[in-house]
Amino acid sequence: MDAHPDAPPVVVTDTVKNAIRIIALDQRARDNGVRLNQSLSDARALVPDLDCHPADDARNKALLLKIAGWCERYTPLVALDAAPEAERNHGLFMDITGCAHLLGGEAGLISDLEVRLRAQGFHARLCLADTPGAAWAMARYGQARIIAEGAHAEAILPLSLSGLRLPPAMVASLGRVGLKTIGCIAGLPRAPLAARFGARLMQRLDQALGGETEAISPIMPVAELSTERRFAEPLTHQDEISHVTAALAEGIIEPLERRGLGLRHGRLKLFRVDGHVSELDVQTARPLRDAKLIRRLFAERIAGLHDDLDAGFGFDLIRLDVAHADPFDAAQAEMMAGHSADQGHDALVDRLGARLGLERVQRFVLADTHIPERSFGRQPVAHLGVNGSAKQAAGNAALALPPETEHPGGIITRPLILFDRPELMQTIAEVPDGPPLKFRWRGVAYEVAGSEGPERIACEWWRDGRGARTRDYFRVEDRQGYRFWMFRHGLYGRETSDPAWYMHGLFA
Repeated sequence: MDAHPDAPPVVVTDTVKNAIRIIALDQRARDNGVRLNQSLSDARALVPDLDCHPADDARNKALLLKIAGWCERYTPLVALDAAPEAERNHGLFMDITGCAHLLGGEAGLISDLEVRLRAQGFHARLCLADTPGAAWAMARYGQARIIAEGAHAEAILPLSLSGLRLPPAMVASLGRVGLKTIGCIAGLPRAPLAARFGARLMQRLDQALGGETEAISPIMPVAELSTERRFAEPLTHQDEISHVTAALAEGIIEPLERRGLGLRHGRLKLFRVDGHVSELDVQTARPLRDAKLIRRLFAERIAGLHDDLDAGFGFDLIRLDVAHADPFDAAQAEMMAGHSADQGHDALVDRLGARLGLERVQRFVLADTHIPERSFGRQPVAHLGVNGSAKQAAGNAALALPPETEHPGGIITRPLILFDRPELMQTIAEVPDGPPLKFRWRGVAYEVAGSEGPERIACEWWRDGRGARTRDYFRVEDRQGYRFWMFRHGLYGRETSDPAWYMHGLFA
């Protein structure tokens, strides 16, 4: 990166074989005679006011990831240098196939990329070639910025063997036998080289020359659909961003219709002129194909941010990606006046999810257990599974009562109010196993007018070894007509003749 003109030369140091050495330096340090792998003491003898910084791999990688996110303005296929065997400082791979024409061709894309990185304070060595290996070698050990199609093999032959991304020890071994450039090994018999130096040497050579395909792994998955707008004058106002979002949403409707899909996960990327990239994600409860609702969801998402959307000096590129889409089932439009597509349960879930997060909009679901307090749970109303497939809870209605809730005669056998924790109570019963005659709960005494039970409920067999006890439940009605649901621990699994009583729920 560029420093202040009056600042001293900058170097990065690290301990290499018990010595502090230079592992990176800026151009001013290089102009003063400092070189890579030089000891710090020798470098300070040349430049006493050298500005030294210890290596920090974590911060370097974080910065590289930010640059990679910004490079997605050129192509969605941006990957880290995943196998840096020869150098510590990693680089980036970009597959620009089919993207160069958007910026006036390959030369225009390279020039725009270099100018923008320099404006952010970075010095980058760039090269465009047919293979990742050739581009890697030329960017670090050559001078060409663009290698003509089909000429990469001949262009990299004069370069150092370090350009094949080989370990330094292997490069040193090859140098001791007089093999110092890629061209030195390109024409030699392969079998003796592989036998002496390993198959990795031949693999790296084939990848650079194009004999073996080398795939790159993008940092972010490629969106199913994408649409973007570029601006000569950066946008700074919220209203302008909202209008552009609406236009982008309109642009993806027709491709979605053509494919029979609806948006389930959308991502809005805003590229700031200073290199910062803001991302806003929204998910929907059902496949969506309405530009107005998509724009409104992103507006809710922006409104739900803890901090305002920082536009800085403005956004010069805004992109809308369809990160995930599901088959869209067409439905009859509402013909009655006063009804619109942005009303209803699903629209409410979408708006709440955009503001709070879709995982926080939950519903009650039944659980397969007899224990009352464990008989239900919560899960998101709609969410995307791990593999990206859409999962939606069956039905959007309120939680229905389980089959055993209602007696065949129509009597409700489960309370409508269930306490989180059963509350201890005092009870007088005629016989130990019988229902209570009187009880005191929360400081109030009650007389029982009628009761039903007991209903014996036990834990699952795999829970019995963890202190679970059998419960005898009673439905009790007092003289004022209030109905209670209480239980006592059964005689099974508890060695006592005086079981404790607990209040667990109330009927209407």
